[in-house]
Order: sequence, then C-alpha cells, then structure tokens
Amino acid sequence: MGCKGDVAIVTGAASGIGQAVAVNLSKQGVHVVLVDLNACEKTIELLEDGSYLECLGDIREEEFVKATVKRTVEKFGEVHILVNNAGTCSRKDIETMTADDWSRDIDTNLKATFLFTQACVYPHMKEAEYGRIINISSISGINGGVVSGQEDGSGRSGPAYSASKGGVIALTKWVAKELGPFGITCNSVAPGAVETAITAGVPYSLDSQAVKRIGVPHDIAEAVSYFASRKSSYTTAQVLKVDGGNAIG
Repeated sequence: MGCKGDVAIVTGAASGIGQAVAVNLSKQGVHVVLVDLNACEKTIELLEDGSYLECLGDIREEEFVKATVKRTVEKFGEVHILVNNAGTCSRKDIETMTADDWSRDIDTNLKATFLFTQACVYPHMKEAEYGRIINISSISGINGGVVSGQEDGSGRSGPAYSASKGGVIALTKWVAKELGPFGITCNSVAPGAVETAITAGVPYSLDSQAVKRIGVPHDIAEAVSYFASRKSSYTTAQVLKVDGGNAIG
C-alpha cells in the first residue's frame, strides 16, 4: 500500500479494531505506536516484527497525549499516520444518562481525537508536509444510533456516543479542509456493528443489512490501510461506511 517505513500512532490498540489496525499496518512494514489504557501484550505478540512502541495512559489527558507524540518522534524520528480509534459507548438513554456518562463518551471519542490531531500535526506533520489522519467514527454518528435486535429497544448506542461520533465526522471534514494544502489528508471510517468488546452481548438484526453477517475488526483495518497509504493522496474529507450495507440510502 506504499506505507512501508512509515510511523503510525494507533489509539485503543490493545484489542478490537485498534489491535487489527496495528497488526495490519505492521504487516505492511509500518512502525506502530500502541496507545491504550490497558497493556498491549496480546497485540505485540501478533506484530510482524519488533518495531513498535507501547504508550499506556489516558488519551483524554493532554499531557499524556503530548508525551506520547514526543516519545514517538524521539524513537522513530517522525510521525506519518494517526489512527484515532479508541472509544467508549454508553447505552443509556437520554433520560437515565448522567453528566459523567455524557462526558466519558464525548471526552474519549471526540476530545481525544482533537488532542492527538493537534499534537501530531503541529509541528510534525505540517513541517514534513505529509500526514495521514484516520478517525474511526460510526454509522451511529450518521443515523443517530444503531438499534439492536432486542425487542425492548435496549442495546442501542446512546446519545453521547452518537453525538461524539457525529462530532468526529464534522471534525474530520474541518481538519481535511484546513490541512490539505500541507499534504495532510484526513478521512473517517464509520463502522457498523463489529465484533468487539463494545458490542459483546448485544444482538443485532441483519434484516436491513445487505451483507448478512456482523463485521470483524479486520474489515475496518483494511479500510484504514487505504486511507493510511500514499495511494490515497487525492482522497480527503471522506466518511467510508463499513457496515455491510446497513446504512444504505
């Protein structure tokens, strides 16, 4: 895909989509920086080679974000790719959601995306006049929340999650317009239901879906690989729905 030797920061790399993204990029010869609150030993075992850096901490904290980017540049010299993947999903409705529930999703999904984008672009990507930013959003940010197959309607992604992912999509487009002149692209992958810890135990109906299966993390990783590559130099501000056709129309 034309990204061998590049350096990629991947948030939420300990499991799920983030793990699949990191492993897929590693197979293409990318040096990966594994960012998570939890240890990434399972991901490290799957990496193609030993070219990685593990940074553990809270992505909602600005000082941790800055320190992570600093460590990345100290070890690898620069940063070419940023994958803002880490996220949380409250399934409480707007009546029962607390302010703390709201802040958790907004800060993890949206604020952290802003913090890492800012820290990677200025000055690193901008000075290099090259960068690939890929934000993992969700079709919940497009359609207001994926409804699960449960008869009582429970299991639907909550309002904070939908709002945060809608914000990620808007931020993606803003950043793309701002940074295009500097050779930096910014795109988003919007998954539908994917087999991860966030969706565990939540049944999803496939009746309205063209592809009759739940997604797997590798489905998302493949989409990220295109946006991360030099082959996507004329593609920016895009939101690619990887949802089995759930959001058709």
